[in-house]
Amino acid sequence: MERRKGKRVLIVTYYWPPAGGPGVQRWLKFVKYLPGQGVEPWVYIPENAHYPLVDEGLIKDVPTGIKVLSRPIFEPYQLASLFSKKGTRSMSRGLISEKKQGWTERLLLWVRGNLFIPDARKYWVKPSVKYLEDVLRSEQIDTVITTGPPHSVHLIGLELKKRSGIRWIADFRDPWTSIGYHQKLRLTARAAQKHKDLEKQVLSVADVVMATSKTTAKEFEGIAGREVATITNGFDEYDLRDHKPSEKFCISHIGSLLSGRDPKILWEALAELTRERDDIRSYLKLKLVGAVSEDVLRSVQDAGLSPFLEHQGYVAHEQALILQREARVLLLLEINKEETRGIIPGKLFEYMAARRPVLAIGPEGWEAGELLEESGAGKVFTYKDKTPLKATLIALYEDYKQEKVEPENTDLEKFTRRALTKRLANIILEH
Repeated sequence: MERRKGKRVLIVTYYWPPAGGPGVQRWLKFVKYLPGQGVEPWVYIPENAHYPLVDEGLIKDVPTGIKVLSRPIFEPYQLASLFSKKGTRSMSRGLISEKKQGWTERLLLWVRGNLFIPDARKYWVKPSVKYLEDVLRSEQIDTVITTGPPHSVHLIGLELKKRSGIRWIADFRDPWTSIGYHQKLRLTARAAQKHKDLEKQVLSVADVVMATSKTTAKEFEGIAGREVATITNGFDEYDLRDHKPSEKFCISHIGSLLSGRDPKILWEALAELTRERDDIRSYLKLKLVGAVSEDVLRSVQDAGLSPFLEHQGYVAHEQALILQREARVLLLLEINKEETRGIIPGKLFEYMAARRPVLAIGPEGWEAGELLEESGAGKVFTYKDKTPLKATLIALYEDYKQEKVEPENTDLEKFTRRALTKRLANIILEH
């Protein structure tokens, strides 16, 4: 008989290497450190997933000896791309334009929101439940963890819970019905209610619900009337000290920039500084790395910042870490809405670990901004704060001229992946 390595759990996730982007990082790192906490992770993933971003470099981060199971998935995005490759690719990345949309994009959004509930990966649920029932029984696994989005993954856990009574932990990397793009899906009243009903059912039935922010946890507690655990995202420890900051006053945003995250107030402030000070004009570089919506690029151009702009496009995670350390200032941006107050972008923790000053712009009461200021890693502003924002940009420029690179951060140990995994293991093992 095979020797058990610890309590065995099954993790059901859509995103797994070679998937790129932030969605894969959380559980890839949990799986890396769980064995050291007395938990043996098994992973279940789609066999032929349609990933909007691919990062082959992450494959080497999958720990040796981890059991990874897979089954095929049917994804309607493959059919939708026959009508509009650009629209389908943008929608799958969350890059939904705030400007006038063509009829094809409007139709795709309506279909996505009203016919594919909770999302376009819904067709993976039934075959996965059938397959995993046998796996759980034969491998004596009594705990299943599902992580979403896509939230259809949680329906796998819901059905397994109903059928076999396994212990089920539902992990939400993002909210469900309150996430920014949800309101853009052209939902009918019936579809909107179905989303809410499924959300409440998952939140109520799971044995443990986890969120990545206290704000989202509180929102879920209001829906389901139960306690919700909070385990944030974090950073892994890399030795990248040899990578020096740019010789330019390089202000960088690394990651996707949706239309709603368009900080026109920042572009205006930077444009004014380039007109008022020749020295800033000489040294400024604005670097946007990743998928950036056309609306954002247009705003940068309209502000007159095109001569300073470098748009690099999506890069692998390893390269993103290097670019964070090459920046003089790192931008953290969030949509200016009440429902985004609880969104803590995963890049925040890697930004802090990069030890470069972070300039954040988001909604009032933004939890990510509070974490940033508590850590001493940067400054946070709302979309109404142009005068103090401009003053901070000048101060950051003066620091750059004096070769002051690193902010004086407080202890970041609690945000390391290893420390966060220890908290997760305590939840898993408490049963």
